Amino acid sequence: MRFRFVAILTFLGAGATDAHAQATLHLEVEAKIPLGDVRGRIDHLALDIDGQRLFVAELGNNTVGVIDLKQRKVAQRLEGLDEPQGTAWSPQRSMLYVASGGDGTLRSFTGRGLAKGLVVKLGDDADNVRVDAAGQRVYVGFGNGAIAVVDSATLKRQADLRLTGHPESFQLEQNGTRIFVNVPDRPEITALDRSGAAPVQHWAAREARANFPLALDEAAGRVYSVFRSPAALEVLSTKDGTSLVRVPVCADADDLFLDDARHLAYIVCGEGRVDVIETQSGSYRKISSVSTVSGARTGLYSKDLDRLFVAVRASAREPAAIWVLKPAE
Repeated sequence: MRFRFVAILTFLGAGATDAHAQATLHLEVEAKIPLGDVRGRIDHLALDIDGQRLFVAELGNNTVGVIDLKQRKVAQRLEGLDEPQGTAWSPQRSMLYVASGGDGTLRSFTGRGLAKGLVVKLGDDADNVRVDAAGQRVYVGFGNGAIAVVDSATLKRQADLRLTGHPESFQLEQNGTRIFVNVPDRPEITALDRSGAAPVQHWAAREARANFPLALDEAAGRVYSVFRSPAALEVLSTKDGTSLVRVPVCADADDLFLDDARHLAYIVCGEGRVDVIETQSGSYRKISSVSTVSGARTGLYSKDLDRLFVAVRASAREPAAIWVLKPAE
């Protein structure tokens, strides 16, 4: 079915007379920003709010696209990378960090012009990147089971936090010292204490495999993890890993974001859908879904801009682009 400019989202399994029904939700395609001649897989995104720039890991193209969100066009392209997978922006440092799976490096690019900075070799399959601004550290998942701890200014490697398998998405507590990590090789969710003061916790997945996206609701004490087999969102307690609920969702998910203001979760799936999950008051249920393009499984939701950016790889149907989706009620 061809995707229309405005995709109306309807409730799934909820009638108009349902006491719990809300106003119909929809996502408006506000813009499609062309990426140009970019081929192959697109991986994770990062955002420079102050500079109104979106960074796109163009893995299959061995480049990082830099999008000017005001002009809605590609402003710059960082070349010479080897399968860039993870990106993160530090406003404190005015620095972009790029992790590349091909050569296992973390690279920095500084300032408005993104001048080439330092490089540190971490290991095979350098992947997701997170910046801990308060601790002035960068965390990078890599290899068969580790998260590297790197000084955000010097890129000096300070430590490796060991895991039981390759880390996919992970999130840092802002008011604590834990890191919650998806380890699909096990499969499990691992809770690490980056201060080293508490033991590592391993929360084994039950009847599910391939957990890739992960989000953290620190205030509510909830970890959200999406599995691909079977395709489901599982919500767990951050206290002890107790599974609270499991909700069927779209297939081949690679990114998950929480919209705290609306009590929603957005799941970006490679089957060509974005599922919207209600998370308010423990009433976890899929309330709507919108079509995108097959293979579009990465994105970024910005609370500041109130926009969901979805990375669409080039296909016979669509050129490579960033779709800007505007949540609405």
